[in-house]
Amino acid sequence: MTEVNVERLTQEFTNLVLISSPSYKERELGNYLIKRLNGLGLLVEEDDTGEKIGGDCGNIFARLPGDEQYPTLFLCAHMDTVQPGEGIKPVLKDGVFRSDGSTVLGGDDKAGIAAVIELLEILKEERVPHGPVEILFTVGEEQGLRGSKNFDCSRLKAKCGYVLDSSGKPGTIIIAAPTQNILNFTVKGKAAHAGIEPERGINAIQAAGHALVRLRLGRIDAETTANIGVIRGGKATNIVPDLVYLEGEVRSLSRKKMEALTSEIIDTFTKAVEAAGAKSEVKVTFEYPEFRLDPEMPVVRYASQAAEKAGLQVRYEMSGGGSDANIFNAAGIPTANLGIGMQRVHTKEEFLEVKDLTDDVRWLIELIKLTAGREGEGS
Repeated sequence: MTEVNVERLTQEFTNLVLISSPSYKERELGNYLIKRLNGLGLLVEEDDTGEKIGGDCGNIFARLPGDEQYPTLFLCAHMDTVQPGEGIKPVLKDGVFRSDGSTVLGGDDKAGIAAVIELLEILKEERVPHGPVEILFTVGEEQGLRGSKNFDCSRLKAKCGYVLDSSGKPGTIIIAAPTQNILNFTVKGKAAHAGIEPERGINAIQAAGHALVRLRLGRIDAETTANIGVIRGGKATNIVPDLVYLEGEVRSLSRKKMEALTSEIIDTFTKAVEAAGAKSEVKVTFEYPEFRLDPEMPVVRYASQAAEKAGLQVRYEMSGGGSDANIFNAAGIPTANLGIGMQRVHTKEEFLEVKDLTDDVRWLIELIKLTAGREGEGS
């Protein structure tokens, strides 16, 4: 029976989170992973994504040779972490990893990386039969999936894949995720001295506020959300502000709903700002497409059956956030995002149970065995 080396796995996770890798600054971690993957017998390459996105490291792409009669398995996790994520000090107590409270833990997504590396260790030492395995560790995921967006997906030989980057318990399979638009608003008013002649000014902040209260934000329906998350403006209390900048987003599992709500927000905002005597400009950036996977698709069935063999409870869920899986699905490679047990991600209270990390590896082992028994099947 194939066993997970829990001590080795926990040490690997510790090593990974001790290496700072905020978005665009993944170089040190990239060097570490290249060395680790080379040592495990993989053919490793780094692409030029770092140069394209203004970072110091590219995506790390590696191949483990295997029996060509079996399908190629594709696994992906991302290297970057959100802030505060530098100088992480992991604390392991009672089987749970946490940070010291001053930073995130970095389990998003180093839990996924650690699970992949332990899987490769097991394949090397126990000679588990398997087909070729393709590994992709992306950069800039937390900044709008920039690593996967710039990866040449034609390099993948796999017909389907798995991203290890969801906060659900092991056994959770994300079968749908939203599309997203980013909205950048500029409101232009007119500056004036706020104490001497405020009548001559047009307050851009007030105009923006007049518009904001008229927008439908938050949870719109079961598939759709909208948010204004950033406001910048004003120079001093004695100046009527002439400029204010706002940043927001619209997400939905339905492209039509996202587009309709985006248009509604722009129309409502523009008219309200004009009614307040100011002017506005808006820039819309399409971030990534949605995806939906049928539970009967092989990529989902393999994950489900492997989870059951590993003794895990299978859960099909829809996500409210995007991941690298959105990009691979859009490229025609059916890809499921898997729950790997990381909890309260993007906060200083983030934690990860060692049992969940171990179950991640057990799930991957069963997935390897299962695909090795699926000779000739595609996606």
